[in-house]
Amino acid sequence: MTQPSTVLTVSCPDKRGIVAAVSRYLFENGCNVIDSAQFGDPDNGRFFLRISFAPETGATLDALREGFAPIAAEFAMTAGFFDGAVKTRTLILVSKLGHCLVDLLYRHRIGALPIEIPLIVSNHRDFADVAASHGIPFRYLPVTGENRRHQEQTLSEIIAGERIDLVVLARYMQILSPAVADPMLGRIINIHHSFLPSFKGARPYSQAYDRGVKLIGATAHYVTGALDEGPIIEQAVERVNHGMSAEDFAAAGRDIENTVLARAVKWHAEHRILINGRRTVVFY
Repeated sequence: MTQPSTVLTVSCPDKRGIVAAVSRYLFENGCNVIDSAQFGDPDNGRFFLRISFAPETGATLDALREGFAPIAAEFAMTAGFFDGAVKTRTLILVSKLGHCLVDLLYRHRIGALPIEIPLIVSNHRDFADVAASHGIPFRYLPVTGENRRHQEQTLSEIIAGERIDLVVLARYMQILSPAVADPMLGRIINIHHSFLPSFKGARPYSQAYDRGVKLIGATAHYVTGALDEGPIIEQAVERVNHGMSAEDFAAAGRDIENTVLARAVKWHAEHRILINGRRTVVFY
């Protein structure tokens, strides 16, 4: 069985010598590079790098991280070392639409997602039985106008107490305030249809059907304090036609949402996504 590799990610101002310095450091510390991807953004002069490698002489992650500090300082890098054997602790939030939740749980069960799920939280009780069938604790946190601030504080305490690395809004139909979203920048993923801003509110697929839309899609993005304005991670579309019903539109939309969200979660857990201002760099 192939052993998970260690991953190094780098974001910094673009200049000559970055790849040479990183490669030399890994070589000198007995690391064998398995995969490498890089991108220089000509619009803002930023450079992005992801390298997966195997330490072959016993170097620990902490030692590699500490030894890399002078190079990171020299190039003004934001750098991260990640152990590929450590799964991303993921909190899933869901409301009354469960297709994304069920899809993520199935992919998790078969080992298709490198995550662990210590808890599922919902503002409804609808999927408590689904959580139980997967052996995952379920927390019911109803949200009203009167208790919203208290419930968000409880959610923040859960994130801290469970040592959550990633929060996934699997069709969680509540807006997270900046008090929750901002400290988790780049660590909360949301999924929604791609009709925004055209078809807001309830029953967007019915609205699309009524307007004769020919393409439907889904968008996965990181959550920020600004509603649905976070950096986009993944999108997909599918053709629909006049012979399909509004429910056919919704069914196709559910399938796309499942796929797009699962890709975003997988890529995040594999440390393939780097934030580039309002955009992302995704090393597939």
